[in-house]
Amino acid sequence: MTVNRALFDSVMVPNYSPSQVIPVKGSGSRVWDQNDKEYIDFAGGIAVNCLGHCHPNLVAALKEQGEKLWHLSNVMTNEPALRLAEKLVNATFAEKVYFANSGAEANEAALKLARRWALETHGEQKSQIIAFNKGFHGRTFFTVTVGGQAAYSDGFGPKPGDIDHAEYNDLASLEALISDNTCAVMLEPLQGEGGIISPTKEFMQGVRDLCDKHNALMIFDEVQTGVGRTGELYAYMGLGVTPDILTTAKALGGGFPIGAMLTTTELAAHLKIGTHGSTYGGNPLACAVGEAAFDTVNTPEVLTGVKQRETIIKDGLKAINAKYNVFADIRGQGLLVGAELTESYQGRAKDFLNAAIEQGLMILVAGASVIRFTPSLVIPLDDIEQGLARFESAVAAIVNA
Repeated sequence: MTVNRALFDSVMVPNYSPSQVIPVKGSGSRVWDQNDKEYIDFAGGIAVNCLGHCHPNLVAALKEQGEKLWHLSNVMTNEPALRLAEKLVNATFAEKVYFANSGAEANEAALKLARRWALETHGEQKSQIIAFNKGFHGRTFFTVTVGGQAAYSDGFGPKPGDIDHAEYNDLASLEALISDNTCAVMLEPLQGEGGIISPTKEFMQGVRDLCDKHNALMIFDEVQTGVGRTGELYAYMGLGVTPDILTTAKALGGGFPIGAMLTTTELAAHLKIGTHGSTYGGNPLACAVGEAAFDTVNTPEVLTGVKQRETIIKDGLKAINAKYNVFADIRGQGLLVGAELTESYQGRAKDFLNAAIEQGLMILVAGASVIRFTPSLVIPLDDIEQGLARFESAVAAIVNA
């Protein structure tokens, strides 16, 4: 069988438009395609490959667990799930963990828990969910409606109700919407898909205070920011506020599909037996790999190294910008970095992505006008230097075209 990009068009649903490049092998922060062309990976599978490709700790965990036990239904439990849950509880505010397969599923569980808590403790009137414009919380119908980008939720019929959106970093807009009938406020501690927008600490504290005033739950979607991405184990740890519910996925498995919802014992009690579930949630293979990823990331060396790499990448982007003047802003935290294009290049982020691929570099976009960088948290410094050089060549190709 010939496997090429044309086969995608032949057999796959056309909701994606993947690159012509088909990677076949990865090691660390390097990837090779079918033609043995090498790429440096500044994309990390959209902030998933937190330890790069084929990290030996993850490979060893997968091989070891693969010889023991692959799957059990949640009629039983398993050792890897319980070990990972205990480590998540010990390292965070949480007291209870629910495992799922993805960030969207973790967010779905968080929203269902919030609604169930509100119904059982306050009554049917307390059902409003407030989220933020340009937010992103997944692709299930509930989560995509809560996400603040109508383009992703329009066109599928009637949407789940009682969901409103405020402006991120604008406390007054939230204050105008929130009331005693609000059951939850959901937000990212740094907006990813919306353009790499960092919150102010004052805004975050204000959201926490408004939730407390109106007895609403504060839900942090840390699907993209969690597991070391910002230089904290979870981003809330650097913001001075503690959510009531936190969701995590992407980097949690280092590339193996897994998600989790973290919360308190008091709130968790409202997801009684039979109220929610997942066939694969807590899968032994996923949790074994997740435990290895968590143990590897949750060290002072790795988390400190994230901040060091953030500085190197931002300084490199600033040096490129000094030559080519293509960025209006370079922002983000840790290894979730965004470069917003100037007015002259608005809407052309995808052009820069394609030019980078030509130069042997994998990057991302966050909207039409922001270039996004989410490399491995342990990417070698030499790979950063070479990747930035390749990115400069891509920028030069666009500017000089």
